[in-house]
Amino acid sequence: MVDAQFWQGRKILLTGHTGFKGAWLSLWLGLLQAEVIGYSLPPPTVPSLFELARLQDSMISVVGDVRNMEHLSQTISAHRPEIIIHLAAQALVRQSYVDPLETYATNIMGTVNLLEAIRHNQGVRAVIVVTSDKCYENREWCWGYREIDPMGGADPYSSSKGCAELITAAYRNSFFPATSYSQHGVALASVRAGNVIGGGDWAKDRLIPDLVKAFAKGEKAKIRYPYAQRPWQHVLEPLQGYLVLAEKLYHHGCEYGEAWNFGSSDKDVYPVARLVEHLCQSWGPEAQWEIDQGVHAHEANFLKLDSSKARQRLGWQPRLTLEQALEWTAVWYRANLTDPFITRELSESQIKRYQDLP
Repeated sequence: MVDAQFWQGRKILLTGHTGFKGAWLSLWLGLLQAEVIGYSLPPPTVPSLFELARLQDSMISVVGDVRNMEHLSQTISAHRPEIIIHLAAQALVRQSYVDPLETYATNIMGTVNLLEAIRHNQGVRAVIVVTSDKCYENREWCWGYREIDPMGGADPYSSSKGCAELITAAYRNSFFPATSYSQHGVALASVRAGNVIGGGDWAKDRLIPDLVKAFAKGEKAKIRYPYAQRPWQHVLEPLQGYLVLAEKLYHHGCEYGEAWNFGSSDKDVYPVARLVEHLCQSWGPEAQWEIDQGVHAHEANFLKLDSSKARQRLGWQPRLTLEQALEWTAVWYRANLTDPFITRELSESQIKRYQDLP
């Protein structure tokens, strides 16, 4: 799927490269021999995949905040990337209740700042703004949301992602339209993925990290919403989609400049409790869980994406079943707990294995 030759020597800017998805994408681009520039705050967790994988040794890592447009624009001007993938975000629903101002400032104005910086710097050809499946107005119906469905969001995080989608569309229509592509030369797309899992995530109040932390301590994991259903997928699944889409944007311009869903297969929309049971089986007999009886902020009970467009027009589709994704995740964490010094080799081996899948 991914054209390794295309990425060789290609200059790429990733915002949010110190986060979970950003670190995995940095590793993948490194294997593809791309020239990667990262722009991000310091790693958001201790430990972090970014630090354990020693990514600062193999890429240009700029410490910066997407809320600082001047610094962001200076970074783009100094490094002149051809492709930008915007991953920087406040990415947690529960944190958005604690600090909605940070969430809106980062996810909304951070996106505006990036697009403004691109508007005032020449040379960028392809831009992907990463949002979330939670950008949709969630009516909790039984079928998947398509790219043409309305934006919404009942909580600060979800609504901030809906706003980021609207901002991206507005900039595309106002400043990077297809009708004047020969003048501006920028192809701009947005992408939405489901709940990603995989090794190297230590974020607070996220399901897999909470489970792993409890299992490692020999404690029962506490689960907040055991009956909620989510579209689970391994982190490499949407990242593959982003890379394929970036190639299309670079080669074909505005023809692919629109919103895209990269969700899991319908059969991998699991209740939380079922996913937890599968991970417990992959982990071992010491892994146990129980329902958290506390009072919790609202989260959607059901959500899934329709990725038909990506399948038909990009040739993209998930390669791992959820059972395989959980097995890979359990293997990663158990190996990392045994020897954290193999984090980079462990992660790269999973990327190579994924690339070799049919």
